[in-house]
Amino acid sequence: MLLAVDTGNTNTLFAIHDGKEWRAQWRSATDSTKTADDYAVWLTQLMHLGGLKIEDIDACIISSVVPQGLFNMRNLARRYLNVEPFVIGENVEMDVAVKIPKPSEVGADRLVNAVGALEVYDGPMIVIDSGTATTFDIVGADGGFEGGIIAPGINLSMRALHDASAKLPRVAIQPPASGKIIGTDTVSAMQSGVFWGYMALIDGLVTRIKEEYGTNMTTVATGGVASLFEGAASTIDHFDPDLTIRGLLVLYQRNKDIARKK
Repeated sequence: MLLAVDTGNTNTLFAIHDGKEWRAQWRSATDSTKTADDYAVWLTQLMHLGGLKIEDIDACIISSVVPQGLFNMRNLARRYLNVEPFVIGENVEMDVAVKIPKPSEVGADRLVNAVGALEVYDGPMIVIDSGTATTFDIVGADGGFEGGIIAPGINLSMRALHDASAKLPRVAIQPPASGKIIGTDTVSAMQSGVFWGYMALIDGLVTRIKEEYGTNMTTVATGGVASLFEGAASTIDHFDPDLTIRGLLVLYQRNKDIARKK
């Protein structure tokens, strides 16, 4: 079985694939102070609850945008899984043409998303990943990564609004219960501003990208909070929660075959 790990700034996704299908997925708050031992205990317990055994894992692939946490993830694979992990950006051949002046500036997660998207959808496309930051990445018809946009994530925006204002509370990220745009109290006004403001940001940027690109594009959304946008952001064509782990699976399969030939 394969353990795929996607470490973002806010959450880390662990997913188990048995060679035919995804058997389980779990999210944990990203914490670079957690050791390999901590992760091993946590993962062993969750796998047991799901009827799985950690000793059945014989492969691992890791994507991480948190360098200080990668050491512990690598140790988890080596010490408890007895495998040398594939690590995006280190020993994984991406097979994605990065068509920007400084390819090294593209985060590993963005390229993994491009790979996952191309398995299902045809380019050109806009891949939106909603996490700590919200990225809008352009994947051309030939599969090349052509650049994109990085905006603050919706949770980050809400937290900044609360932290920087003495009288504004923390509120749930959702449309006001009234169903109206105009808020009639502090909570509904904040909910409307953050939620509908964010939908306007998504729809506005996607519209501008398409205008600049000059041709029809497919828009795919993924990420921990992407489900919030379903039915609200009119420019999103597909919501795909498995896009990132699909990309990791494809990259593992490609690189496994390359490693065997060496």
